[in-house]
Order: sequence, then C-alpha cells, then structure tokens
Amino acid sequence: MKKVPLSKDVDALVIARGTPGFSGADLANLINEAALFAARYGDKKIDQNHLDLAKDKIMMGPERKSMIMTDDQKRITAYHESGHAIVGLMVPEHDPVYKVTIIPRGRALGVTMFLPEEDRYMQSKQYLHSRIAALFGGRIAEEIINGKDGITTGASNDIEVATGIATNMVTKWGLSDLGPLKYGEDDSSPFLGRSASMAPKGISGETSNLIDTEVRKIINTNYKAAEKILKDNLDKLHTMAETLLMYETIDADQIDDIMAGAKPRAPKDWDEPKAPKAKRTKKTSIKGPAEEL
Repeated sequence: MKKVPLSKDVDALVIARGTPGFSGADLANLINEAALFAARYGDKKIDQNHLDLAKDKIMMGPERKSMIMTDDQKRITAYHESGHAIVGLMVPEHDPVYKVTIIPRGRALGVTMFLPEEDRYMQSKQYLHSRIAALFGGRIAEEIINGKDGITTGASNDIEVATGIATNMVTKWGLSDLGPLKYGEDDSSPFLGRSASMAPKGISGETSNLIDTEVRKIINTNYKAAEKILKDNLDKLHTMAETLLMYETIDADQIDDIMAGAKPRAPKDWDEPKAPKAKRTKKTSIKGPAEEL
C-alpha cells in the first residue's frame, strides 16, 4: 500500500479482516485491482470503495452485468440470497454477513458473502451446524415464496457443500452420535506411496446405513432450524429481498437496518434515479373567443 496514493478513508485493518488467508501475492493483486478501478473512475487516489470493489472481484468473481435476467429470476435470486443472509445472521457462531448482491458474478446469479472476524484454524461442531443451516436458507426462502413446486436448481451447490460437511462430520471428524471413529479411507494417488492394487477399506452394509442415517439427521435438523428462523422473520425476508431488487447490492449497514426493523438506508455510492424531464410543447396562438376545456 505504501507504493500507491491512498485516500484518508482507507483502513488497513478492515482490508486485513476481509482477506483471511491471502498471501503476499494475493494482497499485491488486490492493490493492483484497486488501482485499476481508481483509474477507470478517473480518481487520483485509491479509496476504500476501490479496495472493496477489488476485493469483491477477487473473492466473488467479476461482475457479469451483461447477463440479462428476467424480473422473475431477479426476484427468486433476491429471496434466495436473503435467505442465506438472515439465517447466517441468526444462527450461533456463524461469520457475520459482509455483503449481499444479486449481480451475477462468475457462475453464480447472486452471492452472499460472510466475513470472518479472525482466521479460523479449527471449526467447532456448532459452527459447522450453523454453516449447514445457512446453506439451506436460500432453498427454504424459495420454497416459502413459491411453494415446493417453485423451488429452482439454484441451491444445487449449497446442497453439495452442506452434504459434504455433514458427511465429514460423521466419517472423518467424529462429530456425530456414531462417536470418534473414522470410516473409509481417503482417495490417494498410487504415486504417493499407495499401491494401485490396494482396495480401499470396506464398510459393511449395516455401517453404511448408520452413516447415511446420521448424515440425514444432521441435514434435517439444520434444515428445520433454518426454516423456523425464516418463518419467524418473514417480514425481514421480504424487506431484504425488496431492498436487493432496488439496489442490487447491500452491505453491512443496510443489513443492520433491516435486521433492526428500520428502513434500510441507501448505499453510500447510490445515485437516486432522476425523473425524466417533461417534454416541452410548442405554444400556438388561438384565435377567436376562448373556450372552457
């Protein structure tokens, strides 16, 4: 940061908190992207907004504003991301919500970004349960507004990640009622010391059924917990979705307003749309007596 001109509003601690796990090269890339944003906007100094834009691009992917979404798709995406955010805010030990957007980024139609308050080197059982609940918040929000027949494929990655967490809790981490046991073996390459002819350690059919039952129990428990949170905070779900449809991106300030039951403030860089000017008509003189219209 010493090599570039910075605005007075830049807070290095905020940047550090929002970039856990970044290497020196990653941070250098962040500053370079911020400088490109400043140049694009014709600014002589890098400010906090440029750094936030650069961080979003690196962590969430570049914006795909050229991608055209229908109003119905935007509405579903707004509720989906709002579901993630609200559940993530209400469950214990979850990372705070940093930003929610319905602008397509990378392969995603919308993104809910959680910002850890510190580097995590280990994860508690409660944290993992909360992550699973937050992952299902989007699917549950879709079901609440559109019914079971209106659920989309937008939650496919959420389901995959949640199932992976629950499976690891049971088979690797000993965080289930099956106890502190490891089931199965990790896949590894024969070139890393394992013979290609060695078959993985088998699991009996009975044990496999127990594992499936335990994974399903973890998923169902957190799914029901997320469903209750959203139904109890239905007004906040509607408000957040409507705010996203208006601004497309909201940050922690707007999210705090919504969760407090207040009217969300406009984003700092938001420009109110101007009303179109009335067309001026050419005046014509009327000859003869005036008529009442």
